[in-house]
Amino acid sequence: MDLTSTKDKWIPKIKSFFSRLNWKNIFIFFGFFILAFIFWLMLFFRRDIEATYKIPLKYTNIPDDVVFDASLPNDIEIRVADKGAEIFRYTFTLNDSVEIDVAKYKAERINNLQGTELMQLIRAKLSQSTNLKAYYPINISLATSRLQKKELKVVFDGVISTSRSNLVADSATFLPATVMAYGAQSRLSEISSAVTEYTLFNNLKATSQLKVKIMPVNGVKFVPEEVEIYIPVLEYTERKFEVPVTARNLPGNIDVKFFPSQTEVSFSVTLEEYKKIAPEDFEVELDYKKFFKNENGRVDLELSKSPPAIRNVKLSPSSIEFLLESK
Repeated sequence: MDLTSTKDKWIPKIKSFFSRLNWKNIFIFFGFFILAFIFWLMLFFRRDIEATYKIPLKYTNIPDDVVFDASLPNDIEIRVADKGAEIFRYTFTLNDSVEIDVAKYKAERINNLQGTELMQLIRAKLSQSTNLKAYYPINISLATSRLQKKELKVVFDGVISTSRSNLVADSATFLPATVMAYGAQSRLSEISSAVTEYTLFNNLKATSQLKVKIMPVNGVKFVPEEVEIYIPVLEYTERKFEVPVTARNLPGNIDVKFFPSQTEVSFSVTLEEYKKIAPEDFEVELDYKKFFKNENGRVDLELSKSPPAIRNVKLSPSSIEFLLESK
């Protein structure tokens, strides 16, 4: 059965069903329902209601060189009583944090936030008509201990990969390059660097400056906890040269022949450096003293001279045969 025939079959039935409904009674029912809901709201808003809420706590102006002796609570639970209208309003307004200015209380030599000080912070969130019946915790310890500090170099832990035609042009650097670590002297003596969290930077297509977090260490606080990594990325192209294989430190009565006598050097280079590089910039010069005793008559190849700007160097073949002859 196609869509058109289905529609032609069911639309008349749907119209017939709705035409038989007593819409007058339905509208009257919903009218009374809405009126009943309004009266219920009016009664609720005028009644005395008790409710419990959790208010988030936010600690500000914490000195870098201290650590709290006890764990700080993330929120405070309060029980309040007021008219329903005010209780209903708190459902939406008590989501904002209570801010605790640690430096302010330290200046006033208050190490335990309780009683009047704590109640004032809570009351600032409430209406004057509201009765604060209870709150928990009843005190918040702000006691701290001073820490030793140590400047540490940032070290990257992760993988950096680029798109196919790009390469990382130089070492990644950090902004800032060092962070300050705070902790007990015994704990600081165990760490020599600030290692980042293991991070993957994939398919980079241009020079990038990205945020990366410092890996947390128990008992140590890093300032800052997040740094930026600068990754220089340039577009590269591939180039190849044929380079002859030569030998040095040959005795006067010995000659050496290589098979083949040259190797293909392939490498990646930036577009800017592409035209500056010539075959003369490469040498494959083998040290006779290192290979003449090779029993298999083969020697591995390596570049003895190459431009510093090239990347991903490959030699083909990477090893060749040699034959020693007397002159």
